[in-house]
Amino acid sequence: MTKTDSDNSREWAAQAYALLKKRQEEQKQELQKQEEQKQELQKQEEQKQGLTNITRTENPPEQTKTIVEPELGEFDDNFTWSAMVLAAQGKNINQISIDEINWLTKLRRGLEETRKGFVTELLDKLGDDPLTPESLDDLETLLIRADVGIGSTDKVISSLRKKLNEEVVGGEAGIKFLKNQLKIIIDKPIKNSGTDLLVPQKGKLNVWLLVGVNGVGKTTTLGKLAYLSSRSNYKTLIAAADTFRAAAVEQLKVWGERSNVDVISNQSKNADPAAVVFDAINSAKKRNVDLLLVDTAGRLQTKNNLMDELAKIKKIIDKKVPDANVESLLVLDASQGQNGLKQAKSFAKSANLSGAIITKLDGTSRGGVSLAVSDEVNLPIRFIGAGEGIKDLRPFNSYEFVEAMLADK
Repeated sequence: MTKTDSDNSREWAAQAYALLKKRQEEQKQELQKQEEQKQELQKQEEQKQGLTNITRTENPPEQTKTIVEPELGEFDDNFTWSAMVLAAQGKNINQISIDEINWLTKLRRGLEETRKGFVTELLDKLGDDPLTPESLDDLETLLIRADVGIGSTDKVISSLRKKLNEEVVGGEAGIKFLKNQLKIIIDKPIKNSGTDLLVPQKGKLNVWLLVGVNGVGKTTTLGKLAYLSSRSNYKTLIAAADTFRAAAVEQLKVWGERSNVDVISNQSKNADPAAVVFDAINSAKKRNVDLLLVDTAGRLQTKNNLMDELAKIKKIIDKKVPDANVESLLVLDASQGQNGLKQAKSFAKSANLSGAIITKLDGTSRGGVSLAVSDEVNLPIRFIGAGEGIKDLRPFNSYEFVEAMLADK
């Protein structure tokens, strides 16, 4: 990016920031006005009922909980970068929200360790000089270190070598070409699936099974998905079918309360997971639910037991709702790097997976594992998590991910 482009970007971002600041102040004033009107109405109502000031002091009116909207942060490089990523996807200034800015900022920060050991080092070596065979060797090492995977790395390096044979490639052009190559790798399984964005289909029951080993954030991810689904106006229900881990059921109940989503569970010790799913499907049909989220066991005595349980659950679904849209989503912890890739390969052989959810992209130096999963397991990435908050899980966007992973200094 030239200095002129950079200056223009910052000026555009400054205009977006000023607009968001103004919008936030107007919203605060409106909320304050509503609160004052509410208090005045309460006061008038109490006076009609003949209540004294003392009674009001001893028994204050119950306050309604208000959802706290995100605050606008500082106007800094993170804001400018986030605004420009949105602009590059066709958003105009009036369409940018604080929520989107906060998410992209978290994603960029979450991939900072990957970027430090990868882009920063690469740019320091390249500077403004053209790419050379030696710099491609350095790039190859950096890609493998970031857990991009052998197959993905070979494809990227081969494409770059071919381009070098045809023309001189400067450092900035090299990064741009690299971004495009990585995006092609990630997008391939998504395009092959025929579904760019995974959302529940209205008019029929959608059942999403979340699978994965214990410790990857499976139950927490399901809770965040429930919030995202409910917030998107889909009628949602949770089935707590990880009955082998007592804490999982309690965890889901907490998430259900936070998301205003009911949880179907069985309090019996070591209850049958398939029986929980059976009850949840009955409940979902009665309530005309759009999305049933099923938390499955992460680890049983043997891998065969785990796969047998998943098979029983799918058999129940096929029998009770044969026309349901069923997705099996593998939850992977990005910080586990190659171990996560091994898990993906193992589950892909036995669990008939249809997508992956990458979690814990908040500070790991191994964010590149997403590319390895896309390339070597041919799994479309459907959602990513970059934080511990209830809003810190979003539908996967390859452009935003690659831009965050390869953002320059």
